[in-house]
Amino acid sequence: MRIVNEKARFDYEISNRMEAGISLTGAETKSARLGQVKLAGAFVRFKNGEMWVTNMQIYPYKYAQNAEYVADRPRKILIKKREMLSLFTAMKTGRLTLVPTAMYTKGPRVKLEIGLARGKKKYEKREAIGKQDAKRDMEREMRGKDN
Repeated sequence: MRIVNEKARFDYEISNRMEAGISLTGAETKSARLGQVKLAGAFVRFKNGEMWVTNMQIYPYKYAQNAEYVADRPRKILIKKREMLSLFTAMKTGRLTLVPTAMYTKGPRVKLEIGLARGKKKYEKREAIGKQDAKRDMEREMRGKDN
């Protein structure tokens, strides 16, 4: 199962993507495999020399005991120190942010794709919407000519 963060692709211009592991509990892993994850609004934060993803929601697994479960708790990202330092320096020098772009399974593991992103301006978002509308209209016209 692959969950894609469409909101991040709309709000940010993503330049560099990287695969990382994520620390989850057993019930969270089962829930993630079922696709019960919301990545919209999530971002990566550095804290005490570690990377944490915040505002990512993994909904509770229905067969687990969820008495004290917190769906949007911060989760640790598992990445090599060298890669983490390169991302940290790129963030600070380029005034960029780290955003999770996708979550997927790779064998028995759950992986998180994170990307260095630059926030889009409002006019850039409007241009993107205009291009999508023009493309959709052109495809509609092409379908009409085939019949």
